[in-house]
Amino acid sequence: MDESQNARIALDRLIAERGENYADLSRLIGRNPAYIQQFIKRGTPRKLDEADRHVLARYFGVAEQMLGGSAAPMAIPARTRGMPAVVAVPRLALGASAGVGTLDDDERAAGVMAFDAHWLRHLGVRPQRVSIIRVDGESMAPTLSDGDDIMVDHDDDATRLRDGVYVLRLDGVLMVKRIAMGPLRGRFSVVSDNLHYPDWTDIDPTLVDIVGRVVWTGRRLV
Repeated sequence: MDESQNARIALDRLIAERGENYADLSRLIGRNPAYIQQFIKRGTPRKLDEADRHVLARYFGVAEQMLGGSAAPMAIPARTRGMPAVVAVPRLALGASAGVGTLDDDERAAGVMAFDAHWLRHLGVRPQRVSIIRVDGESMAPTLSDGDDIMVDHDDDATRLRDGVYVLRLDGVLMVKRIAMGPLRGRFSVVSDNLHYPDWTDIDPTLVDIVGRVVWTGRRLV
């Protein structure tokens, strides 16, 4: 068994053990969604690009040698030795309204924000399944303010719904609100933290599209 085949087997095993998938890891290294699957299943490319291998090794916390890298210490650049695995989280070109709502459906990435992959895992999210969205409006003040950046976990959707702050669509309007579960199974309320804004109580869940749960926020101090 040659070195490249060992690397494919090792990467496939890491993906299975960590609950990852081929498409998400392909996106992690900036490749098309089928890239990692083709590498593992078809041997195309024959070996990982050095930069891709470096990112994947740091992401999984393993030696690059396991993924086909050189065993020599010089294979790891001195300037990156000991640095955390950093991943780029897309910053979407839309605002989740904390006021009356926005109809902006343009979900193209408008840039990225870099985060430590291990910190994201400690946060309980998969780095490939989060995005950054800007808050528009003041209906969630003081919890969230106009202009805040929020991190949304797209894995944490309607199937795991519980009390918390979510990005959702109600009647086609994108907004960030607090979900408060009701006494009746499956029913919930959409609540504004700012008492000057309206709430929607005892909502039929079929009317709401849960985009994801807000797990982190960052804001500029003025």
